[in-house]
Amino acid sequence: MTKPLSIQSITAHYGTTKVLEDLSLEVAEGELVSLLGASGCGKTTTLRLVAGFLEPTSGKIELGGRDLTRLPAHKRDIGLVFQNYALFPHMTVADNVGYGLKQRGISGEAKTKRVNAMLERVGLAHLADRLPGALSGGQKQRVALARALVIEPPLLMFDEPLSNLDAKLRVDMRVEIRQLQRANGTTSVYVTHDQEEAFSISDRVAIMNAGRIMQLDTPETLYQRPANAFVARFVGFENLVPMSVAARDGARVTARTEGGATLTLSQDAFGAIPDSFVLATRADGLAVTDDANAEGIPATLGLRTYLGRAYQYQSETPAGTLIANGPLTRPFEPGTPAKLVPVAEQCTILKPE
Repeated sequence: MTKPLSIQSITAHYGTTKVLEDLSLEVAEGELVSLLGASGCGKTTTLRLVAGFLEPTSGKIELGGRDLTRLPAHKRDIGLVFQNYALFPHMTVADNVGYGLKQRGISGEAKTKRVNAMLERVGLAHLADRLPGALSGGQKQRVALARALVIEPPLLMFDEPLSNLDAKLRVDMRVEIRQLQRANGTTSVYVTHDQEEAFSISDRVAIMNAGRIMQLDTPETLYQRPANAFVARFVGFENLVPMSVAARDGARVTARTEGGATLTLSQDAFGAIPDSFVLATRADGLAVTDDANAEGIPATLGLRTYLGRAYQYQSETPAGTLIANGPLTRPFEPGTPAKLVPVAEQCTILKPE
């Protein structure tokens, strides 16, 4: 039966190096939460602590109210899916899938029935007697997934499970993993460095840096409303422009960049604007125009790049170099004076750090 996971103020060291610092995370019953970040951010260490391969320096880990913190890995009853599949090469597909059941004392007809049912679910029933060496990468990953699910674990954990697959197969497999996870309602933690993968598969995503969770939210909230500059950059806000309010007129705010350029922004469109703030925008969040009367940041357009859906410009402005997208219908030459007009849907307001 699936259970909620609670990680409470965990700190972990490798030797004298602190890898996690006071990390807390709650994963609801049946929820899939991804840990997302670059190498060294602490996401795999978190997984290893929950799985029992490492012990924390301090803090507590509970699964369904049961304290796992000092429990050996083999007593935690957690399903694991690894990057390298970790299949037994001398065992058939069916024997690999049934290995966890055998370890739990389930044998005979009961074991065969559960293995066959799980192989049907992952589309591998016709390969039950094959050895792993005769399987493709995607088939091996399905075997690993079936082996983890067949024991009906209270918690399922994935460690970069798709990184060895080609691009198209990764997309196909993440859909399958999500469908199986939802069908089983298994509480799951998914570790990845791939933002698109994490966003497509998760109920919530924890973006990590230097052993801490920088923001834990739904993919939609992370993408549209990052909580800080680190998360904003991580999810594609290329431009972070420090500004200060010069005047207020109802919902309209006149703000000035550090270089002296002024903008008028509507709080109806951008949300509440404090006296000091950072305007974070994607390249699509700064529309390029040569209309001298437009309300935008003055710029001199530099290097132009064709993106297929737009032309992108490195733009020199009083606020520094900004990246902005212009229309395909009218490419501008380098050196053209322009205005960069904020597009509210592709911008967000951050507090200065």
